Amino acid sequence: MAEHILAFDTSGPYCAAALLRGDEVLATTVEDMARGQAERLMDLLNETLAAHDLAWRDLTALGVGVGPGNFTGIRISVAAARGLAMGLGIPAVGVSTFEASLEDSQNTALALPAPRDSFYVQVFQDGVAAAAAQHLPALPDSSQARILSPKPGDLVTNIARCALARHATNPGAPKPLYVKAPDAAPAKEAGPKILT
Repeated sequence: MAEHILAFDTSGPYCAAALLRGDEVLATTVEDMARGQAERLMDLLNETLAAHDLAWRDLTALGVGVGPGNFTGIRISVAAARGLAMGLGIPAVGVSTFEASLEDSQNTALALPAPRDSFYVQVFQDGVAAAAAQHLPALPDSSQARILSPKPGDLVTNIARCALARHATNPGAPKPLYVKAPDAAPAKEAGPKILT
């Protein structure tokens, strides 16, 4: 019986889903949106499954994009994947944009454009991350980094393929890949005293 993998990603200004049956891509859906991913994600996933006469119980595993990217968008997908995996009793595999964009087992540095003309960068050796991802204000002049500009549909499909390849290894709960500190700062004033 073929394995069914449902993957999704909201780390950018979109809501994307891909459905695999074994190696076959059954569906890839991308809806551009700067806001509203939290409200749209579950309906999009339900519609994707229904269009192929599948139910949640038919899934073997989930794949989820963990970033880097939009802080809130990453949290939406990762929280949904963790909750679904727990409720369905199936694994959820977190896949970074870097991993989903890595071709074969290259020894390379991958760079992803970030806000304010900066970059997220990660170095891979033999297909494995050699160091933690970094947030750099600019790429060095001598950089041999391959700059990524993944299309959301290709990205979510590759996330599904990575999940297919890795779900049997007990990957644990997916974790967000936050490369830089959040832009929001804690309140400077103390909150109100709570009476009990």
